Amino acid sequence: MKSTSFKNHRYLRAEELIRRSSIFNNDIGGGIFKGKPYPFVLHDNNNNLYALSSSEILQYFYKNRIAWWNGRLTNHTLSSQVACLNHLYPIRDDKAAVLSIVQNICADIVDLERITTDTFKPAYIQFESVSDTDHLNELTSTRGSNCTSVDALILGVHKDGRRILFPIEWKYVEVYGNDNKARGDKGTTRISRYTNLINNSIQLQSTTHDIYYFEPFYQLMRQTLWAEQMIACRNTETIRVDDFIHVHVIPSENKELLNKIYPCSGQEMENTWRSCLKDQSKYMIVTPKALLSPISKSQYQTLIDYLETRYW
Repeated sequence: MKSTSFKNHRYLRAEELIRRSSIFNNDIGGGIFKGKPYPFVLHDNNNNLYALSSSEILQYFYKNRIAWWNGRLTNHTLSSQVACLNHLYPIRDDKAAVLSIVQNICADIVDLERITTDTFKPAYIQFESVSDTDHLNELTSTRGSNCTSVDALILGVHKDGRRILFPIEWKYVEVYGNDNKARGDKGTTRISRYTNLINNSIQLQSTTHDIYYFEPFYQLMRQTLWAEQMIACRNTETIRVDDFIHVHVIPSENKELLNKIYPCSGQEMENTWRSCLKDQSKYMIVTPKALLSPISKSQYQTLIDYLETRYW
């Protein structure tokens, strides 16, 4: 018998939680997504957020002028944007908690700095981060829309004094086809934007251009260039950094993303991307549960129970 894909398993799990639990604030499901009703889609999109953070998250996006994916807080229970917020927003102003998860990635981080480009509630984690200036020839720097951004961002201080940027890319049930983003007029524009940056990159191999225009590598390529430009332009950016570690959060059960053999490389996801990198220490894959494993169980038991039930 063919096994159920991770995405389908999570659909069924969301339907079960809607029917048998109050984790979505007793939302009955059957909401509309892209014009059609689905049992795993909520009637009220606000019920998609962790209840203790929901109100502040909405204010955070509004007052920091951040665009939601697809224009509004989604009612789709399998949203990776929502998953990222539900995991990280509740701890973002707790320095000890955020430091503990960063030290789980890099043990030599000894301190954190608040990210002050948030005008509303700056804290130790920022969401939908962009640079002050468009360094990637994308002609816009609107947070969350039409430019390279990162799902979450942390700024750490290394024991040697260097300021280390941690761009976090969050995945949940994503799977990708084999569409070549270098094709057509849009492809020509993309190539013109990024080719020189790739060729002059300290981190990206210049011999693997073809891979960079297939997902998920297209996204990883742009985020790597973004981090490099934050370092190169640190004298003019509000966030001033010396180095970076790119963190890729992916559930280990998402084999369709992790274990797919990508035609652009003939390898699975991690080996494909690592073949594009010069310094392997600047890229790390971690599961959502492992990322949050160091936080205080007694202090965050309610959050952990929620995440365990809904995601883990």
